[in-house]
Amino acid sequence: MRKLFKKFRADEDGAVTVDWVMLTAAIVGIGGISIAAVAGGVSTLSASTAVDITN
Repeated sequence: MRKLFKKFRADEDGAVTVDWVMLTAAIVGIGGISIAAVAGGVSTLSASTAVDITN
């Protein structure tokens, strides 16, 4: 039983998984914020380009 407890205490796979999940969530959040920040400008630029092409 003592050996099992020492092995469990030394195992860090769960902590690494939590780190990766948090890092991935942060990257996805930053990506979403970036897309929201430039979406209006891209829409305006696209509409302006469409008008210039039609004329």
